[in-house]
Amino acid sequence: MASEASSADVLDPPVSPRDHWQGPADAPVVLVEYGDYECPDCLNAWPIVKELRKELGDKLAFVFRHNPQSSIHPHASAAAQAAEAAASQGKFWEMHDFLFGHQKELDNLDLTHLALRLGLEIYRYQSEYEAAANLKRIADDLASAARSGVRGTPTFFINGKRYRGKVEVDAMLKAIRQVAG
Repeated sequence: MASEASSADVLDPPVSPRDHWQGPADAPVVLVEYGDYECPDCLNAWPIVKELRKELGDKLAFVFRHNPQSSIHPHASAAAQAAEAAASQGKFWEMHDFLFGHQKELDNLDLTHLALRLGLEIYRYQSEYEAAANLKRIADDLASAARSGVRGTPTFFINGKRYRGKVEVDAMLKAIRQVAG
């Protein structure tokens, strides 16, 4: 039983170039979030992550992995698809922020309007929205979440180890600084 608990505290797979990154790849600390764009707790965590990035600068890299909780958030999968469609045009993080900034506007028509507001080429966006590679990426993130013991959102990992503290700036800064040494 103890081995099951410890394996659930480890990020699987580790962060790789396949992930969506903010910050330097050689940062001493990598914060990974498994999130859902329709989750109110993820919305509350969004400015906290921004503050952590501002506070720590190049000492922190941030990675976002999709974990849409579709059974309770009916638009979460569509929002993840929108983020991946935007990523194909180099605008993952812009769409990421738009999705959290417009969390009550996540039906398909709203997502198309967000894509237009971001300046995405709309026909390419619509094609990428349902592209097999993007759907596989989301499925891979969901499988990774399951292997990593993620049960809800947001769930954070600091340098590959599960963070179980409060999702607030001071608590997370303390945990990150302990890891960074």
